[in-house]
Amino acid sequence: MEAIKIINLISQIIYDKKGFNILALDVRGISTICDYIIIAEGNVQRHVKAIVSEVVEQLKKVGQRPMNVEGLEESDWVVADYLNIIVHVFKPGLREKY
Repeated sequence: MEAIKIINLISQIIYDKKGFNILALDVRGISTICDYIIIAEGNVQRHVKAIVSEVVEQLKKVGQRPMNVEGLEESDWVVADYLNIIVHVFKPGLREKY
């Protein structure tokens, strides 16, 4: 699946789960780690976890599996790594800190 379609799908999933402040960054030519970064926020820790869990489940349905997911267990910041796309979901306030 084309990267832009995956980015749009991830953004829509986050939006549908009531995530907010969704930002997709094209970091090609800037980063050697990935091509795109998606940043969003959830209201509380449980919401952050639910958003990322839904992203992972919905992307599995279209054949996209993360290389790694960090922070699902009791974290205010969860990261899903899809190699060329990295998804960060924060609790408000924590995003500002980083």
